[in-house]
Order: sequence, then structure tokens, then C-alpha cells
Amino acid sequence: MAKNGKKGLVAEFKEFVLRGNVIDLAVGVMIGGAFQGLVTALTEDFINPLINGLGGAEVGGTIKIYGGQVLRYGDFITAIINFLIMALVLFLLLKVVNGILTAGKKKEEAAAPAKSEEVVLLEEIRDLLKKRK
Repeated sequence: MAKNGKKGLVAEFKEFVLRGNVIDLAVGVMIGGAFQGLVTALTEDFINPLINGLGGAEVGGTIKIYGGQVLRYGDFITAIINFLIMALVLFLLLKVVNGILTAGKKKEEAAAPAKSEEVVLLEEIRDLLKKRK
């Protein structure tokens, strides 16, 4: 321990890193990075060639501008397709997870018996008496 009862920098960092949320976040980032590679491969190796073959348009196109510079609009379109695929997958994943979580809560709510009118009235009286004190 450092002066004045404060934790040392190393101890604080260790406590921060060993929290469950940080480790979960790190795992999520690693899986997300790996999944991004899959989405990029799907877009570049399957979707772009399908667009090129069906529509006759080159997704990997460029436009030459002044000074020998080029605008790579094909790369931008590919990035948009990657984003849309990632957003769709995350949306569907969250929808499934939320469905699972709310299914458990609905079972708990259904299992709880309804309160009678007398119990509700007594609880209101109790609450009013607590406010008066």
C-alpha cells in the first residue's frame, strides 16, 4: 500500500484487469476481430464476385483524379457491405439473447401469484404509515 492508504498503481491495474467485465470485453474484442475477418472474406470472395458477374459492375473500381491520385470507391462499397453484414449479425444475435433473457423473466412473472385486493390495500396503508414517520 502506498501513503495515505491508497493502492499502488500496480495493485489498481491488477484489480482492474481481473474484473470479470474487462476479461469479457477482451474476449468479445478477440472474437469480433476474428468474425470481422470472416465477413471480409465473405464479402471479397463471394459477394463482390457475384455483383461483378450478375451486374457487370466492378466493385473494386477506381476513379482517377488530379495528380495521379485515385478514389477507390470499390473499397468503400466493400466496407459498407461488411458493415451491413456485421450489423445484421449483431442485431440477430442480440435479438436471440434478449429473447432468451426475457423468456426466463416471463416464466418468473407467470409463477408469481396475483395479490388480492386486501393485500394491495394493506401494502398501501403500510407505505403511507412509513411516510408519516
